[in-house]
Amino acid sequence: MNISVIKPGLETTIQDFPGRRGMLRHGVPPSGPQDDWSFRLANLVVGNPAGAAALECQLLGPELRFNADAVIAICGADMGATLDSQPVQMWQSIAVSPGQLLQLGGARYCARTYIAVAGGIDVPVTMGARATYATAALGGADGKPLTSQQVLAVGASALETPHRSRQVLPSATPAMPTDKVNTICVVRGPNDDWVSEKGVKEFFEAEWKLTTRSNRVGYRIQGPKLDYSETALTKSPEHGDHPSNIIDIGYPIGGINWAGETPIILMHDCVTLGGFFIPFTVPSCDLWKLAQIRPGSSFMFREITLEEAQSQRRKIEKCCVLANIVDSIG
Repeated sequence: MNISVIKPGLETTIQDFPGRRGMLRHGVPPSGPQDDWSFRLANLVVGNPAGAAALECQLLGPELRFNADAVIAICGADMGATLDSQPVQMWQSIAVSPGQLLQLGGARYCARTYIAVAGGIDVPVTMGARATYATAALGGADGKPLTSQQVLAVGASALETPHRSRQVLPSATPAMPTDKVNTICVVRGPNDDWVSEKGVKEFFEAEWKLTTRSNRVGYRIQGPKLDYSETALTKSPEHGDHPSNIIDIGYPIGGINWAGETPIILMHDCVTLGGFFIPFTVPSCDLWKLAQIRPGSSFMFREITLEEAQSQRRKIEKCCVLANIVDSIG
């Protein structure tokens, strides 16, 4: 079975979860879905393992023609999906017949949508994953976003025949960000001692804006200038001239990288080390929400403890299990 790409959308990529783990020491980030909560639920509802390869759509979705019977699910941001011009429901499995056209438009709210197909997108495993890392042309379909006229192979499905529609329990779906000022959680570190107490206070009181110069490598944000501590201002010369410079350190996914005066939140395709300090980190429990915030939107940061972050992550893990997939009613 295969799928023809009629229109690729805006940077639609093949991802899997958890992506390319264990490669940071080689300078390769994990990649994988930015909203892994929606991604995993999309896979589970079509009978795939939660981490099977599926499509991540950014802001503007693709048009896909199915060349055989298929079962799909669409989760995440609402892109007004239609099948042969008829609206389709999100967060549930949908039977597709040969020749049918799936069309996704612009995201009505939020930023990223996930399309899972029963059997998973069948592309080679590269360095332990199928996830696309476009910066280095690794994984996915030739290491880059989808292109027009491309044909995607699909693996064998484990779903029963005939198809019986299934859906995600509403209690297990993420509460998507709204058009209001949202809140993103952060934990301190690894270099929070380079910021003064005044700077920490201003950081949490400010509204930050996600700029259009953002992608899977990093989210550039706009806000107040950071007030540095004595640690940053009186550091030894080998750290560099600017207060934000530091001897090269390993960068965590979600780290807020203070690159000169331009803070960048490091995302799933980020560089793995560098010479700017990281005073705060968005923990994995809130990366899905950050992934769904649209460029131009404003948000604030809220400090939580490491223990709180771990607790919230465990709650997400409990949502991303097969027990939350049920037969559709009617």
